[in-house]
Amino acid sequence: MNLALWIGAGLLAVVLLTGGVGKLIVPREKMAAMRGAGWTADFSVGFLKFLGAVEVLGAIGLILPAVTGIAPVLVPVAAVGVVVLMIGAMITHLRRGEVMSAAGNLVYLALAAFVAWGRFGPESFTG
Repeated sequence: MNLALWIGAGLLAVVLLTGGVGKLIVPREKMAAMRGAGWTADFSVGFLKFLGAVEVLGAIGLILPAVTGIAPVLVPVAAVGVVVLMIGAMITHLRRGEVMSAAGNLVYLALAAFVAWGRFGPESFTG
């Protein structure tokens, strides 16, 4: 179970880091032209940068506290944050009729919920 939670947190961290860095460095106009990222045209540059920073911090929060042993309770807290982030992403995609993108967000939401449940419960770092 511990290995599955590490793999889940690692996968989520890669997804968040990739998406977050992209939002931080790719211009909005270029991003809006990319497949699956048309939603970015609906939001300001500032919001996209904020969202990118939140995603990068979420990726860090899923891994770094556990690796360093400093405040490992932040891992499930970060996972709950990812759940909230994915709910927002799903709402955005569903409003635009992007059902497949929302389905992908649902997969990430389920993975984040699994990590939160596991790290708050049976495989917590404090127990």
